[in-house]
Amino acid sequence: MISVEVRSLTQPVGIIRILATILTCLSFSLVAIEGYKDYSYWGWCMFTWCFCCFFTLLILTLEFTTLNTKVPFAWDDFTAAFAVLATIMCLTASIIYPIFFTKNASHITIGATVVSWLCFALYAGEVALTYLHPSGENSGFLSTVSGLLKMLETFLACLIFTSLDAETYYLSPGLQWCVAVYSICFIFTILIILLCIGQLVLLFPAAFDKLVTIYNIVAALMYMTAMVMWPLYSLQNKRRPDSCELYCPWDKLVVVTFMTVVNFIVYTMDSIYSVRLVFCTQEQ
Repeated sequence: MISVEVRSLTQPVGIIRILATILTCLSFSLVAIEGYKDYSYWGWCMFTWCFCCFFTLLILTLEFTTLNTKVPFAWDDFTAAFAVLATIMCLTASIIYPIFFTKNASHITIGATVVSWLCFALYAGEVALTYLHPSGENSGFLSTVSGLLKMLETFLACLIFTSLDAETYYLSPGLQWCVAVYSICFIFTILIILLCIGQLVLLFPAAFDKLVTIYNIVAALMYMTAMVMWPLYSLQNKRRPDSCELYCPWDKLVVVTFMTVVNFIVYTMDSIYSVRLVFCTQEQ
């Protein structure tokens, strides 16, 4: 039987989520009014605001109707992880949108930028309230160091995919390998997250934590090859064209290079933490 929990809307986290839903909706509405732009970064910003608005509204609805108690995974873990992800996504959207799309600034684009920064502040406030809550700690996978690193890895991969152009790599086997690295690691990381939040790890026929540790090491090594090959094949002997405007294909190659380096560092940190947690701790 469905009951109503009004307190979920009146407590501080509930109020923050209501405001975040309204402001993310306002952000993509303002940008939609300004008009469609055929750029991948514009699509990323719109996706960010729509994604955050939809899932925040879904969380509010499920908690208000107490249906969150029926879901087959750790609800507090999910909401805490979503708050972290929404914070990072809104931060990047708040940086990317004004850089690329406020060259001829209008009151609408400026308003959308300001509202997006407010969304970031709200989600950051939710993260602070969630992780500093005096009632206890989140014990689910997504609230652990490994879980947060996995979310960061998938997020950085999404930024890489947003910056990729097929014309850049379809004739280069070296760059195709890099795209394969991004895709394979993204798929397996998503799979690990789903298995953990779905509490399906115990059904796995092998030691799941050790397999994940091995995967982290392999993924870090694969990203290391991409970190070397992507700039070698895409930027070697290529300078930024003088005729290139603000939204330049050359800049996207640099973004992919930078994000590849950052994600390599994240996978390396994840590998070191996993090895220490799984092997060193068990030996003690």
